[in-house]
Amino acid sequence: MLQFLAADPQASNPLVTFLPLLLMGGAFYFVLIRPQQRRAKAQQALLRSVEVGDEVVTTAGVFGTITDIDDDTDVITLEIAPGTRVRMVRAGIGRRVSDDAEEYEDLEDEADEPAASDEPQGPIQPA
Repeated sequence: MLQFLAADPQASNPLVTFLPLLLMGGAFYFVLIRPQQRRAKAQQALLRSVEVGDEVVTTAGVFGTITDIDDDTDVITLEIAPGTRVRMVRAGIGRRVSDDAEEYEDLEDEADEPAASDEPQGPIQPA
């Protein structure tokens, strides 16, 4: 008797039951996991592409120029001041400064262009 009372008269499709969970999983993948994988691939490409003479910033925030690269041990020598050299692992490189400088120059060029405005440029006069 209890079996008849517990039975649902309208049995739902299991796909409909799990559809919200699948949609949330897909959203997490596209919002969180995929961008993180892209950043990791970009960082790995940067670490493979650095060469002697590149100006870099370490993950600790130290600026320097690469003077030597040992590919066997993945150790680089970084000159942080004239005559001051530091050995560190290649994975300690955070970013290349030269790329950022080019992007910054492009932004400066765009900012230097005069704004098209009919308003006179000058101090605001009280009414």
